[in-house]
Formats: sequence, C-alpha cells, structure tokens
Amino acid sequence: MAVAEATAPFPVVVDAEHRVSEAYGVYNLLGDGLAAPSVFVIAGDGRILWSYIGRDDADRPTTDTILAQLP
Repeated sequence: MAVAEATAPFPVVVDAEHRVSEAYGVYNLLGDGLAAPSVFVIAGDGRILWSYIGRDDADRPTTDTILAQLP
C-alpha cells in the first residue's frame, strides 16, 4: 500500500506483514525483528535498478540521493 501522506515524490510501501521485506532479504537483517531501512528503485518491468540497505535504523539515503538514481 502506498502512503498518501508521504512527502517523498515516489511510492512508499507499508509492509506490516513483512512480505516485501522478507522477499527482498531485508527482514531481521540487523537481528532486531524489523525490516532494515532499505530503498529499492524498481523499473517498470520489475528489475531492481538501484538499492540501498541501511546498516542501522538511522542509515537511510536522502530523497535527493534516491531521485538521482531514477533513469
């Protein structure tokens, strides 16, 4: 589900059941029972164009960094 209130100019996934984070291998990656902070830029055909996996709960790329990865 995309979050309508998000301030980022791209869809944000809410993954309460951890299906997406488990599929992308980022669930419990840090041993805390949560999804690691992660960003995936995915092409229309489903290919991952760029990804960023955080090393801790505060390690996230800026919106400008993410937007710079868009084709």
